Amino acid sequence: MSKEANVTQLLEQIESGDAAARDHLFSLVYDELRKIASNQMRHESPGITMQSTDLVHESWIKLLGNRRSLAWKNRGHFFAAASQAMRRILVDAARSRQRDKRGGNLQRHEIRDDDVAFKADEELIALHEALEMLQQVDPLKAQLVNLRYFGGFTTKQAAEQLNVSVATAERYWTFARAWLRAKMSASIKQD
Repeated sequence: MSKEANVTQLLEQIESGDAAARDHLFSLVYDELRKIASNQMRHESPGITMQSTDLVHESWIKLLGNRRSLAWKNRGHFFAAASQAMRRILVDAARSRQRDKRGGNLQRHEIRDDDVAFKADEELIALHEALEMLQQVDPLKAQLVNLRYFGGFTTKQAAEQLNVSVATAERYWTFARAWLRAKMSASIKQD
């Protein structure tokens, strides 16, 4: 049985209440989740304290924590949801750091001119907000961005998950990047 079939089967077993299937699923997908987390951490600023392992575990809790019902159809759908959960965790962390830098924790902070983390957090939040807008306008293109940018999927892998041709995925990718850049630059200029 293929790894993809195993993951899909385990998701079905978890849905039917098999608690042991959760542990088995975690051991089966851990390395892939780690790759996705590493890919997402690559986009983070150098000063972030979260590690890839932390991101995997936090996303696992978000995905499977106390949920009794799962909404994933297959392996690809699960990994797309994991990528999105990781993105949301990183955005929440960025928002928290920004809030703290703006006096949210009521302590004085020295802000240096070369404070790269602040700009990276601002850009991550702008990307997240633009991606949320794209989700409303064109969910398929937003899902493609999640798979490619945050999940580390290749164009071919993302096309397979979305059931579109590679050429269509490439066109969507080109459009989505341009659309997101325009929305992000407008958002950052407003701040």
